[in-house]
Amino acid sequence: MNKALILDRGQQYWLLARFDRPIGILILLWPTLWALWVASDGKPDPLVFTVFVLGVILMRAAGCVINDYADREFDPHVERTKQRPIASGRVKPKEALIVFAVLCLIAFSLVLLMNRLTILLSFVAAFLAASYPFMKRYTHLPQAYLGIAFGWAVPMAFAAQTGTVPLVAWIMYLATVLWALVYDTMYAMVDKEDDLKIGVKSTAILFGDKDRHIMAVLQIMIIGLLLVIGRMENLTWPYYIGVLVAAGLSVYQQVLIFNREKSQCFKAFLNSNWFGLAVFCGLALHYLLV
Repeated sequence: MNKALILDRGQQYWLLARFDRPIGILILLWPTLWALWVASDGKPDPLVFTVFVLGVILMRAAGCVINDYADREFDPHVERTKQRPIASGRVKPKEALIVFAVLCLIAFSLVLLMNRLTILLSFVAAFLAASYPFMKRYTHLPQAYLGIAFGWAVPMAFAAQTGTVPLVAWIMYLATVLWALVYDTMYAMVDKEDDLKIGVKSTAILFGDKDRHIMAVLQIMIIGLLLVIGRMENLTWPYYIGVLVAAGLSVYQQVLIFNREKSQCFKAFLNSNWFGLAVFCGLALHYLLV
């Protein structure tokens, strides 16, 4: 195999795993960091921290690969996805499965450095991540399933750091699932017209004309759950400032999606990164000051 071919394969696999679009990594990383900071009182174990950051990166990449494999018949008909490596024919489906398997194996090898409870929870994570891409065929709630799948890093982080999964971990998990439901619905609003044509299901379709209203209710619930976490953990004013900023960003996202313009809906999705960062900054500052 010559050097040019190796470089081409590497580039196509890089694009397949969406390493060129780190927004997905960041959005999945913030709840993991929330969990690690709360579970460790702001001082996560270096090994646990490293494993979970790398794990998020690898599993997000694996999720992108298996998603494109599952959607290989749909993506060529969607404007936003028709140039992806599998859809455009630059990567064969069998190649994609091999890349997916390699990413999962590397991630699992990292999990083996953790305790028994974390390893057991990782099997649930693997099942959820592998099955998520196929949900859009059977349910209008694939966005909720995405949250269930990638939010699973929250209880895993608590398990790795403390050896247990306390009530606060499940409340944070619920907040993460609802948050994913909101931002991924904004993302799905971009593809709504194409999805209706090809028969792909989504919450953007399910919610219909009530999409903005339903997401507003969900955003209020998320902020409420974050406030509950603050009370349970006796967090101080920096955390609440972070939650307040996150609430303001939620309002801004509602403004962006008001007319349901594709570019603005995508902008609202991207803005979710700042929501996650705001909450983390509040947490990190709290633990620095106490």
